[in-house]
Amino acid sequence: MLLTFVIAYLAVTIGIGLLAARRVHGAKDYLVAGRSLPLYMNVATVFATWFGAETVLSVSATFAKDGLNGIPGDPFGATVCLVLAALLFAKLFYRLNLLTIGDFYKVRYGKSVEVLTSVAIVLSYLGWTSAQLTALGLVIHVLSSGVIDLNHAIMMGAAVVLLYTVFGGMWSVAFTDLFQTVVIVVGLMAVALLVGGNAGGFDKVVAQAAADGKFDMFPADMDAAAWWAMAGAFFAFAFGSIPQQDVFQRMTSAKDEKTAVRGTLIGGLMYFVIAFIPLYIAYAALIAHPELKALFDSEDARAIQRILPDLVLGQMPMWAQILFFGALLSAILSTASGALLAPTATFTENVLKPFVPHMSDRQFLLLLRIILVAFTACALVFAMNSTSTMYEMVQNAYNVTLTGAFVPLVAGAFWRRANTQGALCSVVLGVGTWLAFNFLAPETLVPANLLGLAASFVGMLLGSLAPTLIANRGQSMVSALGHADKAPPGH
Repeated sequence: MLLTFVIAYLAVTIGIGLLAARRVHGAKDYLVAGRSLPLYMNVATVFATWFGAETVLSVSATFAKDGLNGIPGDPFGATVCLVLAALLFAKLFYRLNLLTIGDFYKVRYGKSVEVLTSVAIVLSYLGWTSAQLTALGLVIHVLSSGVIDLNHAIMMGAAVVLLYTVFGGMWSVAFTDLFQTVVIVVGLMAVALLVGGNAGGFDKVVAQAAADGKFDMFPADMDAAAWWAMAGAFFAFAFGSIPQQDVFQRMTSAKDEKTAVRGTLIGGLMYFVIAFIPLYIAYAALIAHPELKALFDSEDARAIQRILPDLVLGQMPMWAQILFFGALLSAILSTASGALLAPTATFTENVLKPFVPHMSDRQFLLLLRIILVAFTACALVFAMNSTSTMYEMVQNAYNVTLTGAFVPLVAGAFWRRANTQGALCSVVLGVGTWLAFNFLAPETLVPANLLGLAASFVGMLLGSLAPTLIANRGQSMVSALGHADKAPPGH
């Protein structure tokens, strides 16, 4: 019965996505839903895209094992990202009237910076997308009682997401996100009531978590390494996820700039609140069923992600299983679809299109769909060869944009002296420093991603203020906003 429900749910999701695809008449519809989403849909796309598999399975399990100290990046850093994006960038991005975040770097710094930052952004999505495909495969694998091999299950899940995303783009993402948001909230709340009741009630679960030190956010002693590690994880999410196409896409899909700000802000705050429900469920599960702690001792770090699926399948009635896996599938599908579309948009618009500048809108739309299929294949290969937890995969993904795209974005938006030379120095020094320390000296006190961020800042500062060796190829923000008022989106 449960497997029948899952198949039916996937069929309904595909149906909604394909119906939404009827609204796609060009690249603008495909990438930003015609810039017409009302507030409730905008909120749903922000929340559902960020509330993914790692939140339900990996972050919750990490909290059960290590407490809040083990999850500074998600939900805390992720929420800070969305709040900052709403308050600092939503109006600017909307007024610039662009198709991708890569277009910002093109307008502000020129084609060379556009390509470099866009490649960094696209590469960062491999980890995030792979995490969602891994989770979707895990669900199919578990529900088949192991009959379907995990790698085959991952491929099946990818095919489902690809089917409705490739035709409908952002319109399919928006409508399926709205449907999936309702399922996530209702399903998780119902399961939380049941699991919490089995563990002795909400008060007992919270009291036990407090007694076990799970609410200790900061390291208890003056261990400098622990503080630096926490800072590295927090900033990877808080800053590294701001220069991302999915954030940009949701802002610019809104019907007006006020909706862009409110939708991102409300969606972010909603995400922060709802993210604590799977944390509560996971810890209540350990109280009610201490034998689940055996998963913490596995040599495979991914094993702890099975806490909730194992509990639900082994200890809960059918109605709870249906609600839980409905919520889990919703979280995975909504994030996976956005994670496929975002890098597709950036790579096609900002890496490939400059080489074929005179494509018609119809040709561009076809190329978008071809790249979407190709990126899905790359993410599949990555997912089937990674042994990291989903939380680790997502955190590592954001380190790419933290060191290679964040500083040029902030400087370009708020520092008038930022120029092409400074941006190039920032990207090269930032990513180069991060990679060098990550591979050659991974045990440094200060995490490699923070060293890369510092180098990126220094590169921007010195490059912009030094004598000009590389001519500035971009516009000031005043000029860019002036042109945006006169040009159609994407130009």
